[in-house]
Parts: sequence; structure tokens; C-alpha cells
Amino acid sequence: MLKSHYCGDLRKEDSGRSVSLAGWVHRRRDHGGLIFLDLRDSRGIVQVVVNPQSAPDAHAVATGLRNEYVVQIQGTVTDRRAGTENDAMPTGAIEVVASEVVLLNAAKTPPFYINEDSQTDELLRLRYRYLDLRRETMHNNIVMRHRAVDFIRRFLIDRGFYEIETPILANATPEGARDYLVPSRVNPGNFYALPQSPQQFKQLLMVSGFERYFQIARCFRDEDLRADRQPEFTQLDLEMSFVEQKDILDLIEALYTEMVQTLRPDLKLATPFPRMTYAEAMRRYGSDKPDIRYGLEFNDFTEMVRNTDFVVFKSAAESGGAIEGICVPGGAEFSRREIDALTDTVKTYGARGLVSIAYAKAPRECTEEDVRSPVLKFIGLELAQAIGMQCGAGAGDLVLIVAGNGGMPAKEAGSAGRVKPALDALRRTVAAKLDLADPNRLAFLWIVDFPLFEWSDEDERWDPTHHLFTAAMPEDLVELSRDPGKVRSNAYDLACNGQEVGGGSIRIHNRGEQEQILSLLNITEEQARERFGHMLDAFEFGAPPHGGIAMGIDRTAAVLSQTDDIRDTIAFPKTKSASDPMTGSPSPADPAALDVLHIKVDVEPSA
Repeated sequence: MLKSHYCGDLRKEDSGRSVSLAGWVHRRRDHGGLIFLDLRDSRGIVQVVVNPQSAPDAHAVATGLRNEYVVQIQGTVTDRRAGTENDAMPTGAIEVVASEVVLLNAAKTPPFYINEDSQTDELLRLRYRYLDLRRETMHNNIVMRHRAVDFIRRFLIDRGFYEIETPILANATPEGARDYLVPSRVNPGNFYALPQSPQQFKQLLMVSGFERYFQIARCFRDEDLRADRQPEFTQLDLEMSFVEQKDILDLIEALYTEMVQTLRPDLKLATPFPRMTYAEAMRRYGSDKPDIRYGLEFNDFTEMVRNTDFVVFKSAAESGGAIEGICVPGGAEFSRREIDALTDTVKTYGARGLVSIAYAKAPRECTEEDVRSPVLKFIGLELAQAIGMQCGAGAGDLVLIVAGNGGMPAKEAGSAGRVKPALDALRRTVAAKLDLADPNRLAFLWIVDFPLFEWSDEDERWDPTHHLFTAAMPEDLVELSRDPGKVRSNAYDLACNGQEVGGGSIRIHNRGEQEQILSLLNITEEQARERFGHMLDAFEFGAPPHGGIAMGIDRTAAVLSQTDDIRDTIAFPKTKSASDPMTGSPSPADPAALDVLHIKVDVEPSA
């Protein structure tokens, strides 16, 4: 080994010890002959002192060193002089006095600073990802991800779970996104699909009798990307036999509670995790993954304003829409420009505009002079007071209202102009503007009782809200043939700070019930046999009741690392166009390789 110790592991008790270190020059400083090097490796940074009097050869080498040069140091650990300690560094009580410095490799000047946490162009970071990962924040994120996966493995194995791998080369499955297809050379004209999830395989493992399965699974989905999506991602995939919903929720809650308390004891975590129905979450927050670190809950003013002469409210109410709003504490101080910016926010979600009512006093005490609103002359003082009182507004508060289509999933409801998505975006924007969310608090929340189906206006049919193997709530089965929109699923999602961390369900394990769902989704018997024959057959050989969940490893690592972008927790992520600037993937294939696969490309490769 070229090193006897890691830089970041040295402490005061190592004083007097001879050590061999190897790493990168993080910083170099020349102080009147003495050269100070901050030497960095995967465990941290230690200060190295090179004295020209005691080590002239080492000093000569150190004189030519620059940031990111790779070096080996021989020296002795010593206490720093009183007053020169650095409490900001774990190694700040000591330094290494070098006796020998060996240059292992020089380095070009990096395209961005590695020893500073400065803003850098994202594409440049991805182009030189191997340099980006040297930065302390990125390095710590990847280490945190490793520690989380290691904790998950140990936790589940201790509870009787088997880690079992499932195929990567599989058949195409209808799971909501497009599949990545892989042509088969030995079966010309046929294709594998990279798995969007191991859903069918893990259910078949339950039929196989393993009862408790997990896997750190790689998954692939060809879909439009955003901050919380990648074409390839990792999930904790888990399935259990002979369980009910509560068993799975309790297990995952214990896992995440212990993991946070072990890996991030500095973060505030409330337990037990609250559980909220989908209907309640949509009513109060307009989202199935609300951030509950702050209030700004929705208020429904539809009935209150139904008889007003204000045409915006009146037309929305008469057309079966909704008029809802939030109360912003201290928001009466918002300027016209700030409210215009919030109006632009809701317009991007289909709302036509935003109504604002500011109160200088408690609403009940207000005169017309105390209420500032562009619609006051249309709705009158009495209604303005009633609106403020309903949502608990006080002196200096602001009520923001959106009117339009209600936006709840229903066969009759269109997607344009929906109130709840617009108000949800407004709520999040206002919370960020006012710093209402405590960044050091993790607010986990279970969402349950999702609709089993959602109506697709585009296809004019019912689609499964989660996937077609999700079981219905037993008491709702009678509605399957009468009104599918009323059927609740035995499904559950875990959200944290406004982000979905994972989700799962109790599964169908009976062939008849599964065939009923397939028929309702307009899948013919022939199509069902072709796509799901293996599943339907398995259900006839003593399939146990079972359920499971999939937790996003990328998102979990982001939560633990306190970053909003999952790309910051993935070693080599893709861009929003699913490309890799570092390796140049995807790229055109060799024509000879395509010939072997009997594939012809009839479009020019994109640049």
C-alpha cells in the first residue's frame, strides 16, 4: 500500500506517529519558505507542512505542486501550535510534518473549482463528472447513498428477508412508461425489454414460497425527465406474503425511522408518520404528496361565493367548478409585482388568474379602507370579510384565490384550468418565498386509499392509478361493475417534504379478480393470455395473499443528503434529454452490429 493511514482519519491521539499518506493536493500555500498542503483523500483532508530546513528535497518537490496533483507524503503527525488549530476540520488539531514528498501524477487545471462549493454549469459538471465527484458535497452524497443501501440491507436481512435478483432482460410490460427495448441476436425479430420494475417477478417469488423478498433493483423507463426522474434508477423492491397493509407500512416506517436516526441524527423527525387518505390530501393540499412542514391549507369558498355578482366566481360555481384559496400569513405586504409573479405561476397550471384580498385588520373589524383587493367593488365588504374569517385570516394576512375546474379525478373532469394543481403550485411557491419549510425537518406522510382507476380523456377509458396488479379495497369490490371511479385501491405512497419516496400495494392473488380487472381495462382474453398468461396461471397454483412496496433509493439518498435533485446522489446520471455528456451516450451503432441484429435505421442520428 502507498499509504498507512487515510488523511481524514488522523486525530490528536496519533501525535508522534510516522505515517504514509497519499491523495490529491486540495490547496497549496507558501508562507515565507514553509509550504502548507491540504492533502485530500476519500476520508477527508489533513494539513501537511513542508519545511525547507528539515526536508529540502521534499520542499523542492512541494514547490512545484498545484491543486489536484496526486502525491505521496511520508511524515510525522504533530500537534498544531496553540492558536493555529482549525475547529472546522476533524483533523484540525494536528498536522503532518513531511519528510518526503513524491509526485505520483500531475494534473491539468480543472475546468471548475474543486476546493470551493461554487455554482458551476450543470453540463460542464456532467462532462467532467469524475472531477465533480471530487467535490466535498458530491463525495458526501455518494457516501451517504452507500451508507443508506448498506443500512437497508442489514435491516431487512435481520428480519428474515431474502435478497433475490430478478432478470434484467425481460418481456415488455404495460407499466405506464415506454420500455427500453433490446434486440435479440439469437431470436431475430424479437426483443427483450429492460424492466420498469420487477413487479411480476417479485409476485411470482411469493407464489414460489419465499414469503419475504427484497432487492436493490435497477429499473429503466423511457419517459420525459425532470429533477426527480432518470431513465435508469434504483429502487428498494420488497414483497411479503401473508400480510396486510398495516404490516408493510409499519415495516417501512421502522426502516426509515431507524435509518434517519442512525445516519442523520441531526435532522428532526416526527414519529409515528401520519396517515392521510388521498381524498383528504387533495382536499387540504391539492397534492398526493404534500409538504406538511407548513400550513397554507386550502379553503373552499365555492358555496360562499356562489350567489355573488362577480362573474369569475359565479361562472365557476355554476359550471360545477371550484373556488378555493389559501391564507398567507403576513402576505398583505406583498407588492403588486409580487402578486403578478404569483399570478403567472398559477397560469402555467391552467388557471385564468389569481384573486387577492389583503387585510390590514382582522377581517371582522375591517372597513372598506382596510381591505385591499382589485375585486372588492365586485364582491363587497361583507363577502370579503366572510372569506377572511373562514380561513382564519388576521391583520396583515393575504388570501389568494383561484377559480375554475375543480380538478379531482373523475370521468367528467377535464385537465385544463384545474384549480387544485394551480393552487398546489401557488402553495409551494409562497412557502419557498416565505421560508416556511424547516430544511432540517423530515416530514414523512403516508397517503392511502387512492382511487383504483383514473379516467383518461385522451383514450376515453379507465387506466389503473398504480398498476393493474393492485388489489381493490375489499368493501369496494361491488362497485367494480357499477362505478369503477368509486373503487379505492389497497395502495399506499410514502411522501417526505413534498416528494414521493416510494409506493406499493396489496396485490391481487386470485385469477378471477385479476381477469375482472383486465376486462374492465379493455384487455381481451387473448391479449391477457399473451401478456399475463404466466401470472394468471400462477394464481391457480396456491398464490398466497401478498403485498409489497418500492422505495426510491435515489430519492431516499437525496432526502438524507438534503438535496432536491436526485442527480446529485447518482454517480453518473443522465441529463434531462437522457444523454451522458461525459461518454457521449447514446450514440449511433456500428452498421455491422445492426446488420447482425437485422435492424435498419431510417432516421439520421440526432446530434
